Amino acid sequence: MQVIKFIIVIFAVMSITFSCTEQDGIDGDTSFLQSATSGNFSKIFDISNDNSGKVKITPSGEGYSKAVINFGHGTGSAAFSEIKPGGNATYNYPEGNYNVVIEYYDITGNKKSESYPLKVTYRAPENLTVNISGETRVKASALYAKSFMVFYGDVANETGTPMAVGQELPAHTYPNVGGPFTLRVVALSGGAATTSYTKVLFGFPIDFEHADVDYFFGTFGGGQKFETIDNPHKTGLNTSAKVGKFTRGNESWSGTYSPLNIPISFSNGNKIKVLAYNPYPGKIGKRVNVELEWSIDGPANGVGVLKVPFTTSGNWEELVFDFSTIAAIPANVKYTQLVLRFNDGEDGGGDEILFDNFRITN
Repeated sequence: MQVIKFIIVIFAVMSITFSCTEQDGIDGDTSFLQSATSGNFSKIFDISNDNSGKVKITPSGEGYSKAVINFGHGTGSAAFSEIKPGGNATYNYPEGNYNVVIEYYDITGNKKSESYPLKVTYRAPENLTVNISGETRVKASALYAKSFMVFYGDVANETGTPMAVGQELPAHTYPNVGGPFTLRVVALSGGAATTSYTKVLFGFPIDFEHADVDYFFGTFGGGQKFETIDNPHKTGLNTSAKVGKFTRGNESWSGTYSPLNIPISFSNGNKIKVLAYNPYPGKIGKRVNVELEWSIDGPANGVGVLKVPFTTSGNWEELVFDFSTIAAIPANVKYTQLVLRFNDGEDGGGDEILFDNFRITN
C-alpha cells in the first residue's frame, strides 16, 4: 500500500513539473499576428480631402500588443509613431507616393512587418474669386488653396508674384502703352493641381479692337447707351474695325462711366486724345466732356473735367483734352474712372456720337 502511494505522489509531482514549463499564453506560436494586417488599405488610411495632407493611420487586425508606424516621410523621431491596439496616428504629407511600414509586436516582442502604399493627391482649388481695386491691387480667395501666384502680364518671361491666402498685394503700376494686359491669378493646391483666373484689363489705350476686353461703359440718365459696333465710317483719320457708339440720354446730365482696371496715369503725359465722329452739322460747337474721377490720393471728383467742342461733322476728328491746364491736378495723379458726356448744357436725347482710340500723350 505504501508503494502505491509513493508512485501516485511521484506521478503528481511529475505532472506539476511538466504543466509549469510554459507560461499560460506564451508558447512561441505567433500565428495570431497574421490577423494584424489587412489588404483593404482604406481601413488603414483615412486621407483628408482639404489639401492639408493630413492622413490618419489606423493599424488593422487583432492580437498585437503595440504597433510602430514608419510614416515613410520625415526624419528622426518625427518619422515614427508607436501606438497601442485600437489607436491611430496622424501625419501631414506633401503630395506624393509613400511606403508606410507598420511593425506589429506581440507581448513577447515577436514582430511582423507590413508595407502599405500610400498616395496623397491634392485637389484643385475651387471657387476662385479675384478682386481688383485701386491701382490694380489684387486679392484672391479659393477653397482648398494653399497660396496664390499673380502674373500681371506686362513683363516678358514673368516669374510671378507670390500671394498668401488673405493677403492683398500692393499697387501695381502698368505702362500707358503696350496694352491691353492680361492679369492671371493661379490658385495653388500645394501639389500639382492648380486653378487659374485670367482677365484682360480695361485701361488706356482704348481702341475697342480686342474681343476679350470688357469695354465697360455704364450709363446714367434716361435713354443713355454705349456699345461697341463695327466702324460705319472707315475714312480719314480712322479706318479701324471697331468703335464705341455713344447715344446721349434725355437729361442734360446724362452720360457714361467706366471704372478702369488700369488707372489713368499722367506720369507719361497729361493730354488725353480721342478720335470722335459727329454726324450732325447742327452740333458743330457742341462739346464733349472727358471727366476723370476717383483719383488715388488726389483731387476729389469734379476737378478733373475738361470740355472740348466739335469743329466739324461727317468726318473723324481728334479731340485733345489737356489736363495740364488744371492747376489743381498734381503731375503724378492717377484716376480710376473715366466719364463721358456730350452737350451737357441741354436736355434732349438720341444724339449718336462715335468714339475711338483713347490714349495719353505729352
